[in-house]
Amino acid sequence: MTTRRSFLALSGGVLAASALAACREPEASAAPPVAAVPDVLLAGSRGGLVRSTGTDTRVLGAHAALSRDGAIAYSTDGDFVVRLDAATGAPLQKEEIGGGWVPRVVAESGNACVLTTFEPAEPPAPRATTALLVTGPGGPRKFELTGCIEPDAFTADGQGLFVLDWLPADKPDHYRVRMLDFADGKTYPLFTRDKQPVPAGAEEQMRGRGRQAVYSRERQTLYTLYTHQPGHQHTRNLISGTKAEVHAFVHVLHLAERWAYCLDLPDPFGHGPAAGHALAVDRQHIAVLETTSGTLLYAGAETMEIERVARVPAAAGPASLALGGDRRVFAADGTTVHVLDRSTDTALAAWSLPSAARGLALSRDGSRLYAGGTDEAVWLDTAAGSLAGRARVEGLTEVLSVH
Repeated sequence: MTTRRSFLALSGGVLAASALAACREPEASAAPPVAAVPDVLLAGSRGGLVRSTGTDTRVLGAHAALSRDGAIAYSTDGDFVVRLDAATGAPLQKEEIGGGWVPRVVAESGNACVLTTFEPAEPPAPRATTALLVTGPGGPRKFELTGCIEPDAFTADGQGLFVLDWLPADKPDHYRVRMLDFADGKTYPLFTRDKQPVPAGAEEQMRGRGRQAVYSRERQTLYTLYTHQPGHQHTRNLISGTKAEVHAFVHVLHLAERWAYCLDLPDPFGHGPAAGHALAVDRQHIAVLETTSGTLLYAGAETMEIERVARVPAAAGPASLALGGDRRVFAADGTTVHVLDRSTDTALAAWSLPSAARGLALSRDGSRLYAGGTDEAVWLDTAAGSLAGRARVEGLTEVLSVH
């Protein structure tokens, strides 16, 4: 495990902020007019899940959930739940479930969804029992669980659901991650990283804020960035009797093997605003950005050990992060996108956005970088860094996926 001292030692060879600033592109003299979206863009908005392509922008559902690969969406229509092809907007299946249900989490297979009778909230409203409805092969199944339960992710085989069990149920302020087994309708503790059952009394109690969750490309692992963890102790600390002093970490949840592990993030992660943190992953790396200090950290996706840090100019803007297939990393801090070479941490450019980024996503061919903005989505030419187009998306809250 990388300590604070070794973290600081790793920082010695990274690029200075002044060198990055020298690469800043000049401000665009004229913004391009509103244009047709060249890809299929999926975004969250105050009005629900939005699909935008060409000149067509429409809400797929005021109450809708999108699979994390952006391929399938579920939406409710009166007493029915509708499974949609998110790229085309075409309905694939319609099933009667009765009214009052809200789609929350889509299985990565795309063939199942869990719904609740309440909207997501953090912390959730107190409740003694929780009803979950799971749609999928074999028809809908309803589970009545004791406690204040929130759905998190399906297991890789679709036979279970990871849930957040908020405690105490009558005044929830922290939670533990458990697994609901669809076979018997009961919840169970997770395994440790070495695939051993977590001993009684050693389940982690999460007190911070889940800032962002990202699936691995193979969809076997869910990474969740947590910030501000006062008094949090990992399972490994509870077992060994040691004490952790961390303010942020990445919770690694293996969806097939059903174990969890926390990758501690050193200072300054977790000290600044939650909105100033962002997470991105690929097959090799976990990357975490913290804008207040201008710190970009890389860890091995397999080893889960911190490898190095890079620097971008420190600022106070909201963070967004995207990893390109060409070894470039795009780190947004408010209205600025810093572009670095991941192989060398060399600063390549700094590009400007019309407003603070609300999520970043690359087109499939990597030629366009989309960013959410104030009531719009914009896209940059990744060869030149210039603003290539913008499209109105009323109430946009976050860019989710590009096809």
